[in-house]
Amino acid sequence: MEEPLCCCEYVDRRGERNHLAACCCDCEDLDEGCERWLTCRSLPPGALERIADTVADRLRVPWFAGAVKVNVSLVPPLVLLPVFLHVAALHFLLGLVILTSLPVVVLWYYYLTHRRKERTLFFLSLGLFSLGYMYYVFLQEVVPRGHVGYSQVVALTCGLILMLAALSRAKKDPGYLPIPASNEKSSHQGLPNNSVRGSSNVLHGVTTSGAASGRAVNGEAKGYSRMSAAEPEGVKKDWCTKCQLVRPARAGHCRLCGRCVRRLDHHCVCCVGEQNHQAFILALSFFMLTSVYGITLTLHTVCRGRTPFVALFYCPGAYSDYSSALSFTCVWYCAIVTAGMGYILLIQLLNISYNVTEREARLALRDNTGRRLLGGLVIDTGQYNRGFLCNWGHFLSLGSSPPQRSAEDIV
Repeated sequence: MEEPLCCCEYVDRRGERNHLAACCCDCEDLDEGCERWLTCRSLPPGALERIADTVADRLRVPWFAGAVKVNVSLVPPLVLLPVFLHVAALHFLLGLVILTSLPVVVLWYYYLTHRRKERTLFFLSLGLFSLGYMYYVFLQEVVPRGHVGYSQVVALTCGLILMLAALSRAKKDPGYLPIPASNEKSSHQGLPNNSVRGSSNVLHGVTTSGAASGRAVNGEAKGYSRMSAAEPEGVKKDWCTKCQLVRPARAGHCRLCGRCVRRLDHHCVCCVGEQNHQAFILALSFFMLTSVYGITLTLHTVCRGRTPFVALFYCPGAYSDYSSALSFTCVWYCAIVTAGMGYILLIQLLNISYNVTEREARLALRDNTGRRLLGGLVIDTGQYNRGFLCNWGHFLSLGSSPPQRSAEDIV
C-alpha cells in the first residue's frame, strides 16, 4: 500500500511523487532556456509553453493531504495590484503613468486569452481582490479621519455583501443543457452517425440547411451544423457536434465551458445564460452603486468642500501626505474600473430592452442581419423584440420556472 502524501509532497503532471523542496530540480527545459538566453540563442519551438506548464505544476502550497496546486493566474493581482497602487501614490506623474497603463495591460491580457480560448481566473481574482483591497484602504485610511459615519460604513459594507451574494449566484449553473448519456462514450464524440441523425430528424423534423460553420463568434464553437426545425413558429434549432444534441432556440455552445447553454449571452468571469442572467445584472448593479458610494465618501473626506466630480479632477491637497495620496489613487483606480463596468451594464440593459443577447448581436453583425441603433450600442435583430415592457417582462421571468423538457433532452 502506497504511503499517504505529507503536507509538502504532491503527484506531478507526469504521475510521479514529488516534493516542494525539489521544485527547482530536474527542469531541463528551464536549464536549456537559461543557457540559450545567456548565449543569445533563440528558444526551440514550444519551449516557453513547456516551461510555463512546469512552473504551473510546481507552484503549490503545503496542505494536510498533500501540497495543493495554486493557479498561476491568481498570483499577479494579489502581488502587483498593491505594489502598483502604492508606487502610484508616491507622485502625481507616477500615478498618471500607472493608472493609464493598467487598463491597457488588462485589455491586452483579455484579448490574448480570448484569442487562445483559454479559461483563466485572472479577471475574477483581479475583481475580487480589487474589491477587498479598496475596502481595506477605505477602513484603514479614510474612516479614521472621522468624516465617515458608522451608518455610512454599514451601508457600504451591506452593498459589498449583496454584490458578492449576487456574484456567487451568477457563478452557478447558467442553464446548461443536459449532455446525452451516449456522449460519454468515445464512439459518440465525433459527428453523429446516420442512425442517430436519422432518429433526430424523425423526432424533431429537422433538415440540414447548411454546412458546419467555420468560425466561432462569441461562444459559438467551430464545427456545428445549423438546422431549421419544422415548428409552428418557425424557430431555428441547432445540432451541436460538440455536445451531441439539438439546441433549442437562442441556446449556444460556450467554447470556454465546453457546454451548451440555454439563451447564452456571453462568457466573462462566468458563463451567462438563462438561469443566471438576472443575478449577473444584479451583481453589476450592486457593484456600480457600492463603488460610486465609496468613491463619493472618500472624495468628501480627502477633498473637503468640493463636489465629487470636481474633486476627482481637481484636488490640490491630495498629495500633501501619503495617506491622502493612496486614498486618491485608489479612488481613480475605482473610477476607471467603475467606468468599464458601467459600460458593460449599459450594453446589457440596452440588450434586454431590445430582447437580444450578446451572442445574437455578434451573430447578426457577422451575418449582416441586424440593425445598429443608438450609435451602434445595440444591435436589434428584430426576431424576439416585442416592445420595451414585454422584453423586460420576459427577462424578469427567466429562470422562474424549470425549463420545459424538450427534444434535445432525449437525443
